[in-house]
Amino acid sequence: MKITVRHLSKIYGSGENKVTALNDASFDIASRDFISVMGPSGSGKSTLLHLISGLDKPTAGTVLYDGLDIHRGNDKELSAFRRQRIGFIFQQFHLLPVLSAKENIIMPLLLDKKDPDEVYVSEVADLLGIGDRLTHLPGELSGGQQQRVAIARALIAKPDIIFADEPTGNLDSRSGSEVMRMLCDIRERLGKTIVVITHDSRIANMADRRFTIADGALTEVTAS
Repeated sequence: MKITVRHLSKIYGSGENKVTALNDASFDIASRDFISVMGPSGSGKSTLLHLISGLDKPTAGTVLYDGLDIHRGNDKELSAFRRQRIGFIFQQFHLLPVLSAKENIIMPLLLDKKDPDEVYVSEVADLLGIGDRLTHLPGELSGGQQQRVAIARALIAKPDIIFADEPTGNLDSRSGSEVMRMLCDIRERLGKTIVVITHDSRIANMADRRFTIADGALTEVTAS
């Protein structure tokens, strides 16, 4: 899997109200890359993630997944593409409170009318240390455990890539460190490509390839 980003820009408004959230970003993401993008609030890092993951459309530029321009299809096709090939982890856990941990994990499969691979569900749950929490409701789990459920949900469709937007933002430093170590394990043991958006230099420095973004301008500061 290769993602090719070329001359990607996002502009909001016009005239005096014009805001360039992302300005002419170009880079490649290769299979098994572990990439961090660091920048302050309002720098454009979440805009970048939304564009390259198909959550938003660019003003200019292209995002190719193995040569496929993801922004050329209709919304239904793009939504299916995201569910099947991309996993998302957000600062907010976005768990449904009336569903068990396991039900939350397998929800993406149910949306595609697919049966879960029970062996894989158990493998992922054990990898994340929540194998004994699958019958619990989100309200019965700690913040760190809820984020692990969210990570398992991101993995359940066996996506090519995981996008994590401030994944430790709602966690204390200990739980945040544990989540980051788990993401490193996921990359190594499951062969996943991971892109982490963060404002925390400690998290950014765990990645093999590190980018910074300021005022919509993306710069790679180190390469693997």
